[in-house]
Amino acid sequence: MKAFPIPVVSLDAVSALVGPGSQAAADEGFDWLPLPSGMGTFDPPPLPETANPAATAAAIAVLEDALADLRGWVFGTGTNPAYDLAPMPPDALAVINEALGQGEVSAIVRGTPGTPGEIHVQETVFAGLWRVQTLDADGRLAADVLEAGPIPAAVPTAAAAPQREAGHPLPPLIAGIMNAQPVVHELIAAAHAHRPGDPAHVVNLSLLPMTPADLAWLSAALGTGRAVILSRGYGNCRIAATALPATWRVQYFNNDDRLILDTVEVTAIPDVALAAAEDFADSLLRLDEWVATLRKGLADGAGDV
Repeated sequence: MKAFPIPVVSLDAVSALVGPGSQAAADEGFDWLPLPSGMGTFDPPPLPETANPAATAAAIAVLEDALADLRGWVFGTGTNPAYDLAPMPPDALAVINEALGQGEVSAIVRGTPGTPGEIHVQETVFAGLWRVQTLDADGRLAADVLEAGPIPAAVPTAAAAPQREAGHPLPPLIAGIMNAQPVVHELIAAAHAHRPGDPAHVVNLSLLPMTPADLAWLSAALGTGRAVILSRGYGNCRIAATALPATWRVQYFNNDDRLILDTVEVTAIPDVALAAAEDFADSLLRLDEWVATLRKGLADGAGDV
């Protein structure tokens, strides 16, 4: 079975945002920066198309077992519950795939030299329920689970470990740098002081006088981590782990793919990527209704035979 496609956008070098002038003449057109639009809303998946009632029944059984377990779980506490889908027959797994659909948040976690491969994460249409597929070094599916939680555990785990030794030298300075050095030193200090549960330390690069050289050097100084997240809930938001522990570059784009907000956050996971407890509670209700619809469709189909 092929892994879920995780569309992670590629970015060109980021240039500094330049706002409009302080005042515009009455006869001049004011060039507003377009804002994101088309915020996603819940759209139930289509009914699975299958001629195999046994496959539908097997998928229903798995979803009902997960629902029964999750109703007694306090969202976001302890270890994320996970349900192994790898043993399911392909036709039953196809029903699961169609029933869960694809939501607004996806991620890729790259492996390490010791454990090559990738982990592909895709939120389902039911917020707080995630498909997590582990691929080996040859791209073969090694694990496939349905995981519940604010975000699958593999993502913050990958970002928590620094990708460079403490005291790693910063890259050589380049021409045109104005303010990047103190920003980078602030972020390094915040990253090494961060502890689980601490509030996020946020640096808004869009509000700072940063030159293109500043941004380029800052990107090189922060380095590249193992996780990249894409949230498409309201415009596009690209969230990339840096080489510093628990430090993320968070960039918001409008519908025209223009950068409208550029920040660095020192936190386990930026809030924009997390499913909320109230959304998860709503997801359980919707999934329960959806499983009932699947079961009714199965019964109706049996009645037609």
